[in-house]
Amino acid sequence: MSTSTVVATRAGATPAVGTGRRLRPGRLLLHAFLITMVAVWIFPFFWALYSSLRPISDTVLNGYVSLPTGGLSLDNYRNVWTQADMPYYYANTIIIVVPAVVLILLLSSMVAFACTQFSWRFNLVVLMIFTGGNLLPPQVIIVPLYHIYLSTPIPSFTEIDLGRLVLPIFSDNNLLYDQYIGIILIHVVFQTGFATFVLSNYMKTISKEITESAIVDGAHVLRIWWNIILPLCRPALAAMATLLFTFIYNDFFWALILISHGDKRPITSALNNLQGEFFVNNNIIAAGALLAAIPPVLVYIFLQKQFIAGLTLGSTKG
Repeated sequence: MSTSTVVATRAGATPAVGTGRRLRPGRLLLHAFLITMVAVWIFPFFWALYSSLRPISDTVLNGYVSLPTGGLSLDNYRNVWTQADMPYYYANTIIIVVPAVVLILLLSSMVAFACTQFSWRFNLVVLMIFTGGNLLPPQVIIVPLYHIYLSTPIPSFTEIDLGRLVLPIFSDNNLLYDQYIGIILIHVVFQTGFATFVLSNYMKTISKEITESAIVDGAHVLRIWWNIILPLCRPALAAMATLLFTFIYNDFFWALILISHGDKRPITSALNNLQGEFFVNNNIIAAGALLAAIPPVLVYIFLQKQFIAGLTLGSTKG
């Protein structure tokens, strides 16, 4: 007789021998609901993958809801790689995304640090303003913002020649419009509020005594922020970097409105260029969409541990 059986017998309970754990109806419904949601969530991915492997002639002949008769191949991926000029637009997107994410994390962490680690008269008001900025839809200000970009002069410096890719520092037309710096700044403006809100909630879990002790020891405020607070916020920063990278990488609205030349637009615009005037090859667009989705997936894979740690932060407190 096992120890668990002896303990159960002494306690006056009848041990369950050879019986499995019964699932309650509520748990069965929950499992069915979760499985259904997973299937609904991943169905578009598998449908896009299936379409991307089919020749367009097979789809036109038999319809989208049909089994392939001509076999599956990677021809759509090879065609979209050259037709949409994917490597060039990958580089375009990285030029926009990386500086924007870095600037957002730096600025939002500064604001969150000032509002959570110090007590001053307007810290709550400033935090509410940054948080309230998340409620403003971009479409509301697009007309005045468009005119501001067309009338705001900025200095024009030299250019960095990377072969086909030429980067103006800062502008090649002395305006914010149709420039990398312009699209970077608009992402910084609209995403800093959200990042400040998230980072401030995280920094509230950091004791103010750390900052106060560093000040007593003679450390400068910027040194405290850079050498003490930011290392402690590494999980939250990694989680925010993953989200911001995905948000900005997938942007199509701002690039369409504030950039006129196609050779400066991000990869989402490259996918839009695949649509013909009289015919749309949805199979090749599916292949391009899957190729465009690779960088965010890789970022999540590399930052997965920090991302999950940032999301579950503070869940055991209270």
